[in-house]
Amino acid sequence: MNSRTSGTLTALAIVLTLGCTGGPKVRSDYDRSADFGSYHTFNFVTTPGTEKVGYATLVTQHIEAAVTEQMQSRGYQRSDTPDLLVNFSGRLQEKQEVQSAPGPAYYGYRTYGAWAGYGGSVYTVNYTEGTLNIDVIDARRMQMVWEGVGIGEVSKKDLENQQAAIRKAVADVFSRYPFRAGQAQPIEIASK
Repeated sequence: MNSRTSGTLTALAIVLTLGCTGGPKVRSDYDRSADFGSYHTFNFVTTPGTEKVGYATLVTQHIEAAVTEQMQSRGYQRSDTPDLLVNFSGRLQEKQEVQSAPGPAYYGYRTYGAWAGYGGSVYTVNYTEGTLNIDVIDARRMQMVWEGVGIGEVSKKDLENQQAAIRKAVADVFSRYPFRAGQAQPIEIASK
């Protein structure tokens, strides 16, 4: 596999990670000194973090479309002279988890739960964890004003419909974005 293909698949898997059934763990933070009331427009950085291959991949195009949908739903307009710039990146990490499952023990006519040291089984689960990071930057000051991060397990099921999985992953991360265009005060958001 060449580096271009590998980079595209890596970016794809990162985003698809967040589309898994249980949903990702999402966290966010914002610059409390930033004047969010002055932000009305947005655009994307010239080379987003997913562009390790030197050209715009389909994954990047899908993420940009999903971010545009999220920003516009909050009243922001895409502009060539934006108040805000958006960047996104991600990574994959192989993980391993050791789990145990207690098994019932049968002694003659009675069934007992597993006792320490008896019965049950220990097994290892290998999985890939992906992280999608979305940064919103004050374009004039070139300073990050909001960061949203989603972390979840890569789901092979989502490979069948990449665009929908990306759209859901971006929406999950933006569920923690507490502002609307031109409004200085954050809105209440439900914790995930």
